[in-house]
Amino acid sequence: MSVEIAPAHLYLGDEERRDLELPQGLVCVRSLRSPDKDGPNEDSAAVIPIGATALVVAVADGVGGAPSGREASRIAVESLLAALTVQPLDPDRLRHAILDAVEAANKAILEMGRGAATTIVIAEIVSNQLRSYHVGDSELISVGQRGRVKQRIIPHSPTGFAVEAGLMNEEEAVKHDQRHVLFNVIGAPDMRVDMGTAVKIAIHDTVLLASDGLLDNLFADEIIEIIRRGPLDEAADRLMEAARERMVTEDGTSPCKPDDLTVILYRAARNSSRRKPLRAA
Repeated sequence: MSVEIAPAHLYLGDEERRDLELPQGLVCVRSLRSPDKDGPNEDSAAVIPIGATALVVAVADGVGGAPSGREASRIAVESLLAALTVQPLDPDRLRHAILDAVEAANKAILEMGRGAATTIVIAEIVSNQLRSYHVGDSELISVGQRGRVKQRIIPHSPTGFAVEAGLMNEEEAVKHDQRHVLFNVIGAPDMRVDMGTAVKIAIHDTVLLASDGLLDNLFADEIIEIIRRGPLDEAADRLMEAARERMVTEDGTSPCKPDDLTVILYRAARNSSRRKPLRAA
């Protein structure tokens, strides 16, 4: 029996609530604009199936305060789409195509000559193996059903490195005045891509990708508790509602920073390579 190949989806700054059942598994995309601004959401996202067994998902966050942040994040995900869909692609070549796409986005943004920049986080999922790629401080966390963190990337920021080194805890990092200082972005001559090692995804594991607006408003243990169990679409809705509530409620103890927010949640499905995709919700 042949498997229908699902189309790629780009999300370019509009408020989104999409649930996709793909041959590779379940994907929920959520995006909202910062509640304290009238301008556009500067995040972008991509869901790109490759054949019936591979999937690439990405979140790009246009750097706030820099010119053309929305355009920079759009260029990043469009470059990824172009690199992965220009011709039939063997899953074994995904790594090179993804790295080429980020390099192409960096070149295009630099050539704009406006000082624009964006972060990006990418998950490559092939036959229930996850590999991460990232530039900047957007987030990726992979967790088991019981809440064990199987993979988490290190943000390219002073606070991100300080937390990883044990010099600062998460609460201190969220409140630190250099929380949003970045030393690696797409749109810089010395841009580099951090690539993670491949890790296995079990059937009930959840993979989260998010722009930094999520960690500005929820602690990691809160996020993990929300996403680790229950229907994926309900977990995505609870996560966004919790973050939105924090953005508009300053209580002096919890993190609170209004910001654009985009989240992708993924779970592998049983016999996923044999499943036909349903239409988007």
